[in-house]
Amino acid sequence: MMFVPGGIFAMGSESFYPEEAPVRRVSVDPFWLDATPVTNAQFAKFVAETGYVTFAEIAPDPGTYPGMLPELAQPGSLVFAPTPGPVDFAQASWWHYGIGASWRAPLGPGSTIEGLDDHPVVHIAFSDAEAYAHWASKELPTEAEWEFAARGGLGGAEYAWGDELAPDGRMLANYWQGNFPYENTREDGFLRTSPVTNYPANAYGLHDMIGNIWEWTQDWFAPNLANRKARGSCCIPANPRGGSRGGSIDKRDPSRIPRKVLKGGSHLCAENYCRRYRPAARYAQPVDTTTCHIGFRCIARVP
Repeated sequence: MMFVPGGIFAMGSESFYPEEAPVRRVSVDPFWLDATPVTNAQFAKFVAETGYVTFAEIAPDPGTYPGMLPELAQPGSLVFAPTPGPVDFAQASWWHYGIGASWRAPLGPGSTIEGLDDHPVVHIAFSDAEAYAHWASKELPTEAEWEFAARGGLGGAEYAWGDELAPDGRMLANYWQGNFPYENTREDGFLRTSPVTNYPANAYGLHDMIGNIWEWTQDWFAPNLANRKARGSCCIPANPRGGSRGGSIDKRDPSRIPRKVLKGGSHLCAENYCRRYRPAARYAQPVDTTTCHIGFRCIARVP
């Protein structure tokens, strides 16, 4: 883990997506953060010692998801597949429910994590991340803590390293180059995940704070930063937390499924779609949905 000194910073952005606004000054206390996302090797150790079974490895209950097709009432997770050509982004046709897909088999039956020990674990639900953190005597970071750490002391910069995405053509994170979701030119060398230390660390010694995989935070999603509850000063909120839980896992009303904040973007973020490979970027992820590009890292707060 790497020590992050805490301090006051400008959280959010008003240059990209509305849910990132408004920019506001907040403070966070010092903490320790995993230098990398949790890897397949680390998660495998957790499973070996505890016998833990992840959300994606358990068949969904049709009673919780009325109208579910019988053939989908099997363990699995969402897997990305490139499309043959341009598509309507609103349809998200690059996703399919991969029966048998899990952290052990990222692409479904027949795939493995052999040779991927140092890649981030994926197909992780919020409950899985919490279980690992508890086992490791750690916690999950809040959105504010995560964003402060990702910025590495570069207040106001668009990216974790400055204001230019690829300075002098240098790839500094694993994201999609080319036209998403059908053409990836792989200028960074990767189609899917990459080793967690493949790219330079930021000023706090943290790798992969941008790109590679989305990461869970503790915070319930609120539509914008102004809705956050906080303690401390009325002028500069200290250690802010996210919105209220709201909803339940019941797909009779999908809009009510509770959502947590994801941070960091992933290898599927592109300049023509989902420019969320930035510290300020945030995404509302249903707690009951796992994918091939969601993982996590843990925090240890200074007493």
